[in-house]
Amino acid sequence: MAVKSAYLARKNAKEKSGKKTDLKNSGFSAEEELKSYRDMLLIRRFEEKAGQLYGMGVIGGFCHLYIGQEAVVVGLEMSAKEGDQRITSYRDHGHMLACGMDPKGVMAELTGRKGGLSKGKGGSMHMFSKEKNFYGGHGIVAAQVPLGAGLAFANRYRKNDNVSFTYFGDGAANQGQVYETFNMASIWKLPVVFVIENNRYAMGTANTRSTAAAEHLGARGEAFDIPSEQVDGMDVEAVKEAADRAVEHCRSGEGPYILEMMTYRYRGHSMSDPAKYRSKEEVQKMREEHDPIEQVKARILKANRATEDDLKKIDAEIREIVTAAADFATADAPPDDSELYTDIYKVA
Repeated sequence: MAVKSAYLARKNAKEKSGKKTDLKNSGFSAEEELKSYRDMLLIRRFEEKAGQLYGMGVIGGFCHLYIGQEAVVVGLEMSAKEGDQRITSYRDHGHMLACGMDPKGVMAELTGRKGGLSKGKGGSMHMFSKEKNFYGGHGIVAAQVPLGAGLAFANRYRKNDNVSFTYFGDGAANQGQVYETFNMASIWKLPVVFVIENNRYAMGTANTRSTAAAEHLGARGEAFDIPSEQVDGMDVEAVKEAADRAVEHCRSGEGPYILEMMTYRYRGHSMSDPAKYRSKEEVQKMREEHDPIEQVKARILKANRATEDDLKKIDAEIREIVTAAADFATADAPPDDSELYTDIYKVA
């Protein structure tokens, strides 16, 4: 099965040209360009606020921020339709916002309040929404991968054309259950898009030190006859283009597809991680040369699809939404003691 690596070709061309930002003419419409900008900016500002609240002690427990990776989930959601499902790991706030979940409910769950999407009982890593077909952030590394295939199995059994977007990281890509899932998904031709969010450091070790053949994790699907692409996960347009191909493959009954998104998180693995395993210079270079939001902003301005003032207004609107979410999440009450024993399945 051929492995596509348009990402590497674009990366090499960019390095040879010495350009920091690819200002090619966008294939997006003006509406799509501005929507992707707004959606990514919402995630960025939300996560910045969550980081602040964690530092203040308002958010406890674990908190894994998505800053830097926004283009991945926003681009993929642009290829989704009503009825498609999504499931991911503990770095899940961005995924929830991208599929339309209420920022107030997400933030209230982070602070453990009753208005949270899991009634304040799940916290950062365990939120769900039946309405949005969001089947959770999952705290156990790679545990969501077989569950995502299970969602796809249900779609195939029901003979609908829905797709399961199953996200996991480069660290999870070394888990055995991932390959058991690849095998079954291929045999049964399940409509699942496996999305490897390769931010290059897993929990805190460069994958070049911990992973064999680290240059292309998606190529591991070849052993199971699953096609794959390696994609510039910092460019929302490149993500959308690849996602369209993957989704069409799945909806047409051809089975699973792997998208390896080459992305980068600016913060540590979690808020408690000082990220000393990489240099400040490396992070700064990624911010300056590959930031997903700045790339879209540059294209918008180049094409005269909006002015600097227009984009400042969008930023102000987003900040208001995030502030309102934070205010709600700090003013809301904790769940009642009676909630301790609700939502528990009891076996007679």
